[in-house]
Amino acid sequence: MDGFVQLFSDYNIPAAFLVNIELTLWSALFSTVLGVILVMMRISPITSLHKVSGIYVEFFKNMPLTIIMVFMVLGAYAQLKLSFSDTFAPNFFWLAVTGLSLYTAAFVCESLRSGINTVPLGQAEAARALGLNFWQAATQIILPQAVRGSVAPLGNTFIALLKNSTVAAAASVATETSSLMSEMIEYHADLIVPIFLIFAFGYVILIIPIGMLTTYLSNRLAVRR
Repeated sequence: MDGFVQLFSDYNIPAAFLVNIELTLWSALFSTVLGVILVMMRISPITSLHKVSGIYVEFFKNMPLTIIMVFMVLGAYAQLKLSFSDTFAPNFFWLAVTGLSLYTAAFVCESLRSGINTVPLGQAEAARALGLNFWQAATQIILPQAVRGSVAPLGNTFIALLKNSTVAAAASVATETSSLMSEMIEYHADLIVPIFLIFAFGYVILIIPIGMLTTYLSNRLAVRR
């Protein structure tokens, strides 16, 4: 028990978890927007858009996240001079958000596409019969039903995003949980078990409500056919 008290008194552990929560929320927002755009391109009748979306999704789905995060620092920042702020911490925070968003958008797209596959073909045919164009049919008929049918996979994607936010250390975000955990182990090697339990239970506490909310919304919003 003394080990837990010492660790919480020496380190600001809640602040580290807050950084990961902020990374997750911003990345969830941007990846959702990009994922919707990608899935619209994926189901578009325009062949070039369909191919571009497919290439993007396959590329980022099969690319290790660590490589993407390292590229954001060594490639995007150091070589391409991409910068969001003159201050160190905000700059690398937003570089990490960018990397997480680009990566997660591919999985958001696939989650939404799985929801689109649950929409009967007759819905699209009825939309065309009513004179709606592709954009109108997609945004007013297909996509709303697809979102309701993809709540569960989207929830799993965002749970994975929360856990993936720990890779932000590879993008030089030095205030999140994995960086703090490494520092704590370095200076308190005799307290490895309490350190492990703190971060393990911390993520369990964060993830369980997301899972419960996802389950509730999945059942509440499911389309009854």
